[in-house]
Amino acid sequence: MTISPAQPPVLTEIADDIMTITLNRPERRNAWNSEVAGYYFAALEQAATSPEVRAIILTGAGKAFCAGGDSEKLEAVADSGDVRPTSNRPYWFPLQVGKPLIGAINGAAVGIGLQIALFTDVRIVSEHARFSTIFARLGLVAEMGLSWMLPRLVGAARAADLLFSGRMVGADEALAIGMVNQVVPADRLLEEARAYAAKLVATSSPWSMRTMKAQLYADLDASMYAAYERAVTLADVSVVRDDFKEGLKALIEKREPSFPPLDPALAYIDMPDPSAAG
Repeated sequence: MTISPAQPPVLTEIADDIMTITLNRPERRNAWNSEVAGYYFAALEQAATSPEVRAIILTGAGKAFCAGGDSEKLEAVADSGDVRPTSNRPYWFPLQVGKPLIGAINGAAVGIGLQIALFTDVRIVSEHARFSTIFARLGLVAEMGLSWMLPRLVGAARAADLLFSGRMVGADEALAIGMVNQVVPADRLLEEARAYAAKLVATSSPWSMRTMKAQLYADLDASMYAAYERAVTLADVSVVRDDFKEGLKALIEKREPSFPPLDPALAYIDMPDPSAAG
């Protein structure tokens, strides 16, 4: 994929039922601003509703994944005192997309870049990837849901260390503490991410992945009883679906299953209404 200044700040490409989304400001280390946010969330909307897409990969152009908020944006925030998102989508929107989102983290993911990386479902990272919250070093707070996601991945004590210190975490440490799923050589990052996505496309039911993604994030805040009862209800639904019949038949016949695409009506996963909290 050729990168040029004339191209938009986020690129998309669909091939073999996989959409690859590339943050495309390499000259600015893919620094985040409202334009990038708008393009990124629009790409996710396209992926969510397109029958041609069964899995999504997110990566960055150049050496960085996303080095944080653009300095011009940060200066504007300092002047205005307004840090609210300018996008019409909340920053937890990736959790609503009913398809697997795979982060192919190629380099530094810092501040909002770390939040964007951690709100993917599975993270495959380059050996050169690095991670930092940085917020405390700027006199800020854990932004855009990072204080919710980070301790769920690494535990409260490690999250406290990473948030308070803002220190840089390398790829191997990120793997050891559960922040990422896999570390691979830099020159094989996209190859490995595409191979993983292709395996999901070839073998996993889109309806099942969508339903389990909904379970996964809903059950992070649910009681064991609520999670169990939800699973029982969904299991009753799943066993009468054609996907189950096809999956079982494929298993018996020792072949890859042929599942239909996700119904566009199921493109988005409902999230709890924040106004109902408390």
